[in-house]
Amino acid sequence: MLKRQIVLDTETTGIDPKAGHRIIEIGCVELINRRLTGNNFHVYINPDRDIEDEAIDVHGITNEFLRDKPRFHQIAQEFIDFIKGAELVIHNAPFDVGFMDHEFAALNQHIQPTREMCQVLDTLDMARKMHPGQKNSLDALCRRYDIDNSKRTLHGALLDSEILADVYLGMTGGQAKLNLGQNVESSNQSEQGGIVRLSENRKPLKIVYASADEVIAHEERMQLVEKASGGSLWFKQ
Repeated sequence: MLKRQIVLDTETTGIDPKAGHRIIEIGCVELINRRLTGNNFHVYINPDRDIEDEAIDVHGITNEFLRDKPRFHQIAQEFIDFIKGAELVIHNAPFDVGFMDHEFAALNQHIQPTREMCQVLDTLDMARKMHPGQKNSLDALCRRYDIDNSKRTLHGALLDSEILADVYLGMTGGQAKLNLGQNVESSNQSEQGGIVRLSENRKPLKIVYASADEVIAHEERMQLVEKASGGSLWFKQ
């Protein structure tokens, strides 16, 4: 069965929708069975209000830039059609979902709340459980999982969704780096750099071939290694 996930991020005019702040950018990246499909959704939105200076400092989106962009009601149905039925993967989900629900309610079209249309997975909550007591911002997770975020000089909904997709795959893939030696049980001899030799009279080793599911899992891991490393030798011909 295909599992469809949408990694989502928004940028806004401020931090509180109850104070009249609005969404000004939506970025979504699609995953099918943990594979990036390239089927993304990205839009800038005219909020019909000024953006707070503090918010501009974060994302760099100005009032002038948004003047000729569509209003939320003009893109709402396309956005809903894109996310409906999927699992949304969001970093600090209450923030984005709160803004989305505020925008949906303002349309007065009896649109379902986000959590009734979609499942929601909060990667910030997940990271806090996996790494208690540590920094779990998106930038901190990029450093922890060796994800390249060098282009993230400012926040941007689509770029942040692309980065979060890589982080999420790293968080849920079982390892952050390709550490081939970490699965080997340590011994005093190996810790000292000694060579362990097998007896020449040992029994023949049993060959165990990978199952179809294991082959698929391996391919998914190699795709993650490929993205994290910027091109690995396994994929070069």
